[in-house]
Amino acid sequence: MVYILKCRGGRLYTGITNNLAKRVAAHRAGLGARFTRAFAPVRLVWSEAGYTHSAAARREAAIKKLPRSAKIRLLPGGKRRLPKK
Repeated sequence: MVYILKCRGGRLYTGITNNLAKRVAAHRAGLGARFTRAFAPVRLVWSEAGYTHSAAARREAAIKKLPRSAKIRLLPGGKRRLPKK
């Protein structure tokens, strides 16, 4: 599963996991990535399931390369959704 968190200051963090609830809880507890520890609190704003681990890693990398405006379009309320690749 690929997910996006919204952190302090409106910053976006993209990651992958096989247990979303546990991973978001780890981020909130300060046990997640260094980025989310520095810019806590975090809120889950988007997720996409149905990937193998390697496919999720490729999707995560593709999302991380997107400009912020394109990432925002992925979120609910964004202007349009980008197709899965």
